[in-house]
Amino acid sequence: MGIVTGLVGLGAFYTDTRVNVLIGLASFVPLMFLAVAVGALVALIGRRWILAGVSAVVLAVGAFSYAPLYVADAAPNSDGVRLRVMQANLMVGQADPTAVAGQARENSVDVVTVQELTDEAVIGLRNAGMEQLFPYRYLRPYAGGGGGAGIYSRLPISDSRELDGYGPVNLATKVEVPDFEPISLLAVHPVAAYITPADTWTAELDTLRDDLAAVAGTGPVIVSGDFNTTYSHKKFRNLLDAGYSDAAAQLGKGLIPTYPTDKGTPAVVGIDHILTNSGHARSLERIDLPGSDHHGLIGEIEFS
Repeated sequence: MGIVTGLVGLGAFYTDTRVNVLIGLASFVPLMFLAVAVGALVALIGRRWILAGVSAVVLAVGAFSYAPLYVADAAPNSDGVRLRVMQANLMVGQADPTAVAGQARENSVDVVTVQELTDEAVIGLRNAGMEQLFPYRYLRPYAGGGGGAGIYSRLPISDSRELDGYGPVNLATKVEVPDFEPISLLAVHPVAAYITPADTWTAELDTLRDDLAAVAGTGPVIVSGDFNTTYSHKKFRNLLDAGYSDAAAQLGKGLIPTYPTDKGTPAVVGIDHILTNSGHARSLERIDLPGSDHHGLIGEIEFS
């Protein structure tokens, strides 16, 4: 049974599927390999050498598939420009605004990307001091629902716009960094597969890849958001193939589960990410966002 579970997991990992069930399974592929490991142990105890050998092969393929996430890249030695980025999904505006502003303040954040921003959340964040911390903003809240988004910045921003082709709001802007060229910042939130048809999820991630590819060659870029996809999905790895690296992988931190946090159990899937094209992550930490169903992320990205 463990071998079958592992083979299904590998199929979900390597297949560009358009089936909701397989998309959902792909999110849990790392956990599925635990079943293979247990099956291998049982086979060894029972001296069923063929089953143990096949299980070992499946585990080896799985380890090979995820190994790049756990090997840190060689960081270039430079004293380049550093931007501290915070990612926060507010769960339809229900995250504690004081906690969100507090995380930004205590961690000396430069820019914040926000998803599921509501009109009420904008007011709550304002009252919590968010607009004093970040005098430059591009906010597109929804009165209700989880489709809103926003960018808060300590530095001036320009050329702010909404990206076309998505259900939730996806945003782009340029952060004007002193003595350096503008850094393009995308705050992304493609639709979740479990609440929409698989074709919609697929189409939005394909659109996102096109958007990332289009901006990749224009200068330094940071992409931050709730991607509603994990490294286990081929669609996410397609985004990286557009010329990007995941901050977690650059640092060798592996899979960082960020969702869900409201079920009374630890988060099990990593759908929040910070990507960059020519920058390198100097740090990345997961943070708590009370009231939300996501953990947040704070990463420091350096451009030389």
